[in-house]
Amino acid sequence: MLGFPKACFLIYLFFFYSSSSCSSSLPPSCNLQKKFILNEMHKPGDVVLGGLFELHLTSCECAQHDYIIFHSLIIGFLCVSFNILGFRHAMTMAFAVEEINKNANLLPNVTLGYSLYDNCGGLLIGLSAAISLASGREEQFVLQQNCSGIPPVIGIVGETQSTFSIAISNVLGLYKMPIVSYYATCSCLSDQQRFPTFFRTIPSDAFQVRAMIKILKYFGWTWVGLLISGDDYGLHVAQSFQSDLLHSGGGCLAYLEVLPWEGDQNELRRIVELMKTSTARVVMVFAHEIHMIQLMKEVVRQNLTGLQWIASEAWSAASVLQTPVLMPYLRGTLGIAIRRGEIPGLMDFLLQIHPEETDNKQTNMVRQYWEYVFQCKFKPTEKAESSETKCTGQEQINNVETEFLDLSNLRPEYNIYKAVYALAYALHNMLQCEPGRGPFSRNSCANQKSLELWQVWKKRVLLLFMVINFTTSFGDQVSFDENGDAIPIYDIMNWQWLPDGRTEVVNVGDVKGSESKGEELLLHEDKIFWNFESKKPPRSVCSESCPAGTRMARKKGQPVCCYDCVPCPEGKISNQSSKCFLCPSDFWSSPQRDHCVLKKTEFLSYNEPLGICLTTSSLLGTFICVVILGVFIHHRQTPMVRANNSELSFLLLVSLKFCFLCSLLFIGQPRLWTCQLRHAAFGISFVLCVSCILVKTVVVVAVFKASKPGGGASLKWFGAMQQRGTVFLLTSIQAAICTVWLVSSSPAPHKNTQYHKDKIVYECVVGSTVGFAVLLGYIGLLALLSFLLAFLARNLPDNFNEAKLITFSMLIFCAVWVAFVPAYINSPGKYADAVEVFAILASSFGLLMALFGPKCYIILLRPERNTKKLRLCRHAYRATKPTRKAESVIHQDTRTNSPRTSSVGAGPQAAADLNPPWPKQWAPLFLEMGIHCQSNGPHCPISNTCDKCC
Repeated sequence: MLGFPKACFLIYLFFFYSSSSCSSSLPPSCNLQKKFILNEMHKPGDVVLGGLFELHLTSCECAQHDYIIFHSLIIGFLCVSFNILGFRHAMTMAFAVEEINKNANLLPNVTLGYSLYDNCGGLLIGLSAAISLASGREEQFVLQQNCSGIPPVIGIVGETQSTFSIAISNVLGLYKMPIVSYYATCSCLSDQQRFPTFFRTIPSDAFQVRAMIKILKYFGWTWVGLLISGDDYGLHVAQSFQSDLLHSGGGCLAYLEVLPWEGDQNELRRIVELMKTSTARVVMVFAHEIHMIQLMKEVVRQNLTGLQWIASEAWSAASVLQTPVLMPYLRGTLGIAIRRGEIPGLMDFLLQIHPEETDNKQTNMVRQYWEYVFQCKFKPTEKAESSETKCTGQEQINNVETEFLDLSNLRPEYNIYKAVYALAYALHNMLQCEPGRGPFSRNSCANQKSLELWQVWKKRVLLLFMVINFTTSFGDQVSFDENGDAIPIYDIMNWQWLPDGRTEVVNVGDVKGSESKGEELLLHEDKIFWNFESKKPPRSVCSESCPAGTRMARKKGQPVCCYDCVPCPEGKISNQSSKCFLCPSDFWSSPQRDHCVLKKTEFLSYNEPLGICLTTSSLLGTFICVVILGVFIHHRQTPMVRANNSELSFLLLVSLKFCFLCSLLFIGQPRLWTCQLRHAAFGISFVLCVSCILVKTVVVVAVFKASKPGGGASLKWFGAMQQRGTVFLLTSIQAAICTVWLVSSSPAPHKNTQYHKDKIVYECVVGSTVGFAVLLGYIGLLALLSFLLAFLARNLPDNFNEAKLITFSMLIFCAVWVAFVPAYINSPGKYADAVEVFAILASSFGLLMALFGPKCYIILLRPERNTKKLRLCRHAYRATKPTRKAESVIHQDTRTNSPRTSSVGAGPQAAADLNPPWPKQWAPLFLEMGIHCQSNGPHCPISNTCDKCC
């Protein structure tokens, strides 16, 4: 249902429109249908400004008696309780008009007048006053053609409340009447589509809400309660708070309650009990003084303490609340207040106010003020003539203490002062228009004598207010934006209860609006009085801030400010924030999850035990190679060294030394050059090694075949030059493979984070898997070929046991590398390098021990066996294979120590078998292999040194 004030308003509008409609044919003159009886004050002028102020409170008979009386177009109202501050507001406008008239630079040759009305704090009276301002005060006036002429007023300063401003702007917007409010803050009034002629010098609630949020964020208050009035002022604030608070992330509303207009005690009791049980220690109140008075009565009754009150501009400086009863609860209140200013000369003007003797109307504002201040009557009533003092008009205002003359806290007055100047500057800018450059039709300008409202507020002339830019005597810049709002600025006030019992409202900062920087908050925290034992700002949060290393997990069904703290997962950190953040790729979270630490780097290092063991083994293998090489060089003329193809043996030892040394490239932090060199050195070294073994195997097989009849022709392909060329060719192929691999897709160092999330594994990526496979495959091919040839030649005579050693060494080599492939693939990080190094060392040691171990054993430990006689005799015995008859002859000669061989029982075949089966031109090669092809006797295929052993 509609409340009585709204019902009064709707019925009044119906009455007004039905009684003031005009016919299409205008008479030569117009008569007022109704003249409202209002408290007023006027001053004539060329151009008149209107003003609406609250000089009284109202008592609406329709609201008191549940009906409306309208007879002869009269609606009954009763204005009671004179408001002396409202009268000071009206006088401030009068002073501003007088000051502008004295300014030769502003509106020259134009005299401003004013018409001031009292709205009695009621919507219907305020609307009646606004209609009077728009339609004029004269009983009868003559209209020019098309109703042209100077309007009664060109602009209105007012209203006080947002609801009143909305109603009046809706009606006077039809008249294109500009309204500049000094006290209406509803953000809805910034809608220029709905209120195209509304401007204001007080910031809108949208800015006030943002200023409040700034204060909340400054003190870390994220859990607050909000109390509002049930009108446009409070409802729009609640809407702005709910959207802006969530958008800014400044906090949450613990509760949102609407304060009752009628002072419902049950509702107030419920609200206070809710405040008492809530964990929110901060309460914001966007309501009027009457709401706070009713609320605080219940707060005192329930003794609700320990709250931090945040006041809106409507009651942040209300002296009616600063009483000894309420101050124990309200002291320490922080509030947003209208900007305080200074108006030079206002005191002198107020002291000159005096009732005119010719104007004795009861509706005269000055007369009412005089009667209120001096408690007298100009026309005492007959009934109370004896008790009422008669006003003479000669009373001295200086002899009376009144807050009317207290100009230490000019806030609404300062906005009124700026509003009057804004209208004056807009009019001045329009009248200063140059002909031919005006905003009207055909670029014409306005004329003071034919000034019309539609000209002033034609759509493209609305920019007149937007270009206003002036500075007040207090130093504040005044300008308007496209929404009709002035540059916002608020003072921040703190209620302090002094030790002597007095109350003082202290300015502790301000908040300013800026198009570029947004809201700028300035607080002097050391000046703020806190109504708590700790003398510090209270804590008002739903959940305490999560400690470092945790994140917020919202509680189901609760506002976002209510949450649990959950530890961050591995690899993420938080530093008292709502979220966990991922550490950079080279960093990992600390155990406490509060900061990122550099990840441990893992690679096969020289300093760790595994690296030390492998390095020691590599150096040991290299040292053994050097020692064996030195032994072989020292005993190079002995049969053991010469019988094993010493040149290939030396080359094989050098290649094995390179194999041992190349394993060191796999140890240490990978770098580009080590990654490129390690596999190339490994591949070439092992191919050189296996090539030497392959050539030795082929030569051994070839020599054995050449020792048989008809086999000597094959030895021409296995001379010293051919052996060197074969080794060089096979090694060059591997070098070419490595070159193509490095050029096309070179191995490179890589930081691998896939194996361990908290570690960085430095490794060498092979680049081209195909290149790596070809390199290993080529080594394997040569090793397999050597193994097969050696295996086929494993049953050669004992003197050729080199084939057996090669077979055994190749078996070890192939076994190691066959086992290496799966182990390498399944080993992560540094262990892959360790597996490869181990394979290199194992295969190298296998080759070294298998090929050179037995030889070193004979050379160093059994030197008696390292003689040509022993080796040649054993070779002669097994290579020539004499018949039984020949063998008997040889044994006979041996017994008789005769150098000759008997032909008895030998026959021609036996003699043929004793002849050397190889050409004499290959004697040097055989001699190098330990086979002497010289024959000094008819029956001995070798030198005569074999006579004693044969």
